[in-house]
Amino acid sequence: MHVLTAIISIIVAYFWGDWRNWEKYHTTLLFFALGNLVYNFLTANYFLWRMDADFISNHTLTEILYTFTVFPATGLLFLGNYPKTGFKQILHTLQWIAIYGIWEYVFTLTGNIKYQYGWTLGWSIVALFIMFPLLRLHHKHPLVAYVLFGLVCVGFIWLFDIPVHLPVEERANYGQ
Repeated sequence: MHVLTAIISIIVAYFWGDWRNWEKYHTTLLFFALGNLVYNFLTANYFLWRMDADFISNHTLTEILYTFTVFPATGLLFLGNYPKTGFKQILHTLQWIAIYGIWEYVFTLTGNIKYQYGWTLGWSIVALFIMFPLLRLHHKHPLVAYVLFGLVCVGFIWLFDIPVHLPVEERANYGQ
């Protein structure tokens, strides 16, 4: 299912992505990838959600597929087709939240994603309502987006009691 998602993302981005202006979106696409890498780093021993690998060998390779294929493709589509007027911008953002939300719902039905430690599909929807506006904000005002991203990260770490400390064996050897 994950490889299929990547293939669909590539095909759709190929036909409807704003490739002429990809450089305008480049830093925001990297910001999108950074967000996923930060999640995977901070929760390496405490995943709130985890993509179960299909025929890709493990979770790490599945996340790499999303980080460097699916997210940049959908980011290019989201930003490259962003409308100029307010109401259409809201509808566009809601459309992408719905696409991601429905896709994740299908993943829950097929067992391709697992939740734990209190995370649910509902929390994923909340995160999407943060993520897509944050991508647009980063495109227009990157420094503000980085500050808000940091605050959102701290908020989720606090809310879900994510342990972000060194394991005991690493603390004993730290600095040697």
